[in-house]
Amino acid sequence: MPADTESASSVRNISAGSHGLRSAGPAEPDQSSGSIGPASGRSQSFPRRNRILKSADFRRVYDHGLRVTTPLFTAFCLAIEARGRSAGPRVGFTVPRSLGKAVRRNRVRRRVREAVRLALSEIDPKWDIVINPRRAALDAPFAALQAEVRKLVKRCGA
Repeated sequence: MPADTESASSVRNISAGSHGLRSAGPAEPDQSSGSIGPASGRSQSFPRRNRILKSADFRRVYDHGLRVTTPLFTAFCLAIEARGRSAGPRVGFTVPRSLGKAVRRNRVRRRVREAVRLALSEIDPKWDIVINPRRAALDAPFAALQAEVRKLVKRCGA
């Protein structure tokens, strides 16, 4: 009988808890993840003032902008001569559904956005740019994305 009571108590302990999983308390961020930049993350973000967010602004760039085609994306560049615009260039990203489900689309958007963020200081402030990644950008190495963004900057943003 002592064997039955041991197994019964262990069953009760497992079922009373979180199915045998232990909680280690509040999760702490992994400091060894290899992330770059300060803890605040402010200097590593893509500033809101440098994003195209309104549908009308996207439409204006599509309709009146210069089309630049590369193997990894298509970009539309439009020079805006607005007074008082000192915030810098604005960049928007549109990823077609044909690239896959949301996880894949978001991943390619993040990668292209990071490549653009790193080159943002090289782009003339008068430009509005919309980037539409192609399927090849899904599997392209990050260095190739950066090289294509640099070419884009030379063609329409410098």
